[in-house]
Amino acid sequence: MKNIFIAAGLLAMPWGAAAQDLSAFQWRAIGPATTSGRIADLAVAPDQPDTWYIAAASGGVWKTTNHGVTFAPVFDGQSSYSIGCLALDPTNSNVVWVGTGENNNQRSVAYGDGIYKSTDGGNSWKNMGLKASERIGRIAVHPTQPNTVYVAAYGPVWNSGGERGIYKTTDGGETWTRILHVSDQTGFNEIHLDPRNPDVLYATAHQRRRHEWTYISGGPESGLHISRDGGKTWTKASNGFPGGEIGRIGMSLSPVNPDVVYAAVEGSGFYRSVDRGASWSKMSDHSTAGNYYSEIFASPHDVHTVYSMDTYAQVTRDGGKSFKAVGEPGKHVDNHALWLDPKNPAHFLMGCDGGLYETWDNAGTWHYKPNLSITQFYRVTVDNSAPFYYVYGGTQDNFSLGGPSRTINDRGIVNSDWFVTQEGDGFESQIDPSNPNIVYAQAQYGWVSRFDRLSGEKVPIQPVSPPGVKPYRWNWDAPLLISPHDPATLYFAANVVFKSTSRGNEWSTVSPDLSKQIDRNTLPVMGKVWSMDAVAKNQSTSIYGNVLSLAESPVKKGWLYAGTDDGLVQVSTNDGGSWTRVESFPGIPANTPVVDLEPSRHNPEVVYALFNNHRQGDFKPYVLKSTNNGKSWTNITADLPIRGSVHTIAEDHVDPNLLFVGTEFGIYCTLDGGKSWKALGSGLPTIAVRDIDVQRRENDLAIATFGRGFYILDDYSPLRHLSKETLEKPAAILPVKDGLVFHTANPLGYGPPGFMGASYFMAENPPMGAVFTVHIKEVPKSLKAQRQEKEKSGVTGYPSAEAIRAEDLEEKAYHLFVITDSNGKEVRRFSQAASKGIQRVVWDGELGRMDGSSRGSDPITTAPGAHFAPEGTYQVSMYQWVNGVGSLLTGPVSFRLNHLKNGTTHPADEAARNAFWADANKTTQSLESVERTFRVLKEHVVELKAGLRNTPGASLETLAEARKLEVQLAAWGIELYGDGSMSKREFETAPGLTDRMGNATWGSWSHRSAPTSTMVGDLAAVKTGVASLAPQLAAAWASLKKLDAELVNAGGLSVLVTNLD
Repeated sequence: MKNIFIAAGLLAMPWGAAAQDLSAFQWRAIGPATTSGRIADLAVAPDQPDTWYIAAASGGVWKTTNHGVTFAPVFDGQSSYSIGCLALDPTNSNVVWVGTGENNNQRSVAYGDGIYKSTDGGNSWKNMGLKASERIGRIAVHPTQPNTVYVAAYGPVWNSGGERGIYKTTDGGETWTRILHVSDQTGFNEIHLDPRNPDVLYATAHQRRRHEWTYISGGPESGLHISRDGGKTWTKASNGFPGGEIGRIGMSLSPVNPDVVYAAVEGSGFYRSVDRGASWSKMSDHSTAGNYYSEIFASPHDVHTVYSMDTYAQVTRDGGKSFKAVGEPGKHVDNHALWLDPKNPAHFLMGCDGGLYETWDNAGTWHYKPNLSITQFYRVTVDNSAPFYYVYGGTQDNFSLGGPSRTINDRGIVNSDWFVTQEGDGFESQIDPSNPNIVYAQAQYGWVSRFDRLSGEKVPIQPVSPPGVKPYRWNWDAPLLISPHDPATLYFAANVVFKSTSRGNEWSTVSPDLSKQIDRNTLPVMGKVWSMDAVAKNQSTSIYGNVLSLAESPVKKGWLYAGTDDGLVQVSTNDGGSWTRVESFPGIPANTPVVDLEPSRHNPEVVYALFNNHRQGDFKPYVLKSTNNGKSWTNITADLPIRGSVHTIAEDHVDPNLLFVGTEFGIYCTLDGGKSWKALGSGLPTIAVRDIDVQRRENDLAIATFGRGFYILDDYSPLRHLSKETLEKPAAILPVKDGLVFHTANPLGYGPPGFMGASYFMAENPPMGAVFTVHIKEVPKSLKAQRQEKEKSGVTGYPSAEAIRAEDLEEKAYHLFVITDSNGKEVRRFSQAASKGIQRVVWDGELGRMDGSSRGSDPITTAPGAHFAPEGTYQVSMYQWVNGVGSLLTGPVSFRLNHLKNGTTHPADEAARNAFWADANKTTQSLESVERTFRVLKEHVVELKAGLRNTPGASLETLAEARKLEVQLAAWGIELYGDGSMSKREFETAPGLTDRMGNATWGSWSHRSAPTSTMVGDLAAVKTGVASLAPQLAAAWASLKKLDAELVNAGGLSVLVTNLD
């Protein structure tokens, strides 16, 4: 175990000032990768086929250089996380093009900010423009002129306008020209080049729109456009190609014969041209849903073979006349991306909603890539399990899951630690606060079950409309809660609110229809009301008019709040007996969905509401607060970034002014009740934070990200203490949470990943011990820094020799942390480089070894850990050391160190065990003293013999005495280290004192049970041996001095450069 120094953030101004930095609070990814997430595109380097780029639909870009054994994210620092497509420069595979914004149209798609380019294999990126496109459908790079690139800009799906059409650059993306445009309602999802003649272009236009209440996946403006002059002129395909209201078109040119072009037309069928698009034949009725699929891939081996992405991937081997399932045994479905090996027709990669798979036997079997943690979570909930709480949530197409927030294992959290609580698309889970084995888990449209964590049994408990009662309207992500006043009481909502007092066995309705009851089929889309025959009308859309958010006041039982998808907040103060409708809110567009409601834990009149209007193309955040139970509202959005819809809000259970908001691109907090907001923490990629839950026992934040799994911020409680007064102090140690120590288990043996290989997925546990959050206002500048500042300000003159030497000799400033026990006795010290701002420092809970060993380099050093400090109260103080002068900065601050009680053979007499640990540690010091003397003697005897042997006139009798001393040292060496002469010849040998010391120390320090009799005996033997050897070595030192004097008298050079007297 180690002392860990967590990255510091500069903090020089009061809360709310622009310089505030909270990066010292680090987010910890916990996975999972047991199910992965949606893959939008794949790119394999043709000259390096083991190098792949993976476009996660909402998880950034990932890269492998070892054929998928390991993956690394390479896009995390950019402004968008949603990826639609990839393209590699055919002449230089280190040039990578990325189109942001998922190129599908389903309800959960995120948006991007244009096209990016890397010229160094993903190490760095530059945004090349088209930021208003929101979604890039496809990128095509000219095969021999890499600065010529074509882009299919799909454009916004939630509104009209934006940058949509076919764009061309001839200068590597520095400038773009739109060379094809249909209208502000229609974008382009694909662009293809004929590999033999890149001036022949095929572009597919798609007229589509999605809103909260509907989806239209086609229209008269959809179609296939062909250019034969590099995009100067275009012709819309006809002559057998379908017209009228058609949907999304997926197309592919046969690499075997590019004269053959295939097109899957949503709502019409599968078409083929054998004359480069001049004429078309309908081959079959096969097509797929344009909101999620409509991508096809022609085989590079057979002109008649084409793969079609679908829920279950399809393949035709007769040019589209018939299709059959590719075959996906043991594989996730919902397929989106495909790479076909040009050298091996049985080998391909397929990306789907469950991640990345590879087959070598033409889909007979599949290999899952188990280390891509890109799961899209809608919701997160934590339980009260002990000693470590569990985290639950629902995912896009990957079930509802549960798993630990940390483990006792050195491997951290692995895929096998996670379990499924409900199949299907996963949504909000809730866990009984009084019994963590009772789990409520959901799938889409309110399909909720009560899951027994002990038995694995599930009881379906979704309310169903009785005969004669109008069917309920469920949202895709229906809200569910356990009453904070009674763990057996549940509230659940469709377009009405349900209540159960029997954990879901019986339900009653406690509201009327709470929506505006708008008929969605009367609402205009793209300027008109569409027929029921419109392509994919309302497909994959919740029926309009349902409850999106639901909450009960933690302070007032029966005070209920419901937010609808059509912009209402409904309030009941009598457990649903009556409801007050609120439909007008300051600065909020009408009908904006109410995505989250948070009643305060401190004041029953305070409630927070979040509005998300992104499905109208409005990406602004809207955060409101009411202080009179919803009667009136104040906008507290303040300085949240203007680009970034809000999804979720949480209030701290101790400080009512401490709030957290999850947005489309991260998480923010406020310490002043919403007057100002700041990005919270480091270690979180650019990602949507869909949900937040507070683990109040641990003061942890758990968040659900839509594309990178779960993250935890361990112990955020210091945020409560970042007052102006604290930050103006020279230094402060903020209140310290109780520390916890335990011995980690190693279920894999030898430490992670054991023999599991590099692809074994492991998420980190939090650091062991006690975490100190400190703030340092300023640190002294070094002499070099002071000189450089003067030089920048215009001070001239070369430094004096004395000043130059002073710079070179100056010791770097550092901070020294001192741990003392309840009696004021120092038990541990460690240091770190001096820096200002907020920092988090970890004491691993161990006492330092007393044998003089050290880690680190001067002046940042610490003694290696020996054994756990006993349970109890400790204090930490912080000193600043500047060029040899130390001063107390702050402290002492008290905290408690606890031991995890998770063993079966721990001793009743912990005091006796602790005394043995301390005795063993002290004995290591005595043994090390003997060993040092022995080592110096052994070294000097060798030097002495050489001196006597080489010095004319030196006594040969003295040389013989030196040899006798060397032989005696060898005998003592056996006593110290064992008989190496015999052991290397495979004879049994007695352990040396160092072996016995190891058994007494590491043998006892590695657990918390009572020391064994062997350990006790070994420690006693070491103490006896040290007591015997110490005077013998002292006598040997005296003999060495005498022999050395005789060497000097004979004219030789003394070998005693070290004085041990």
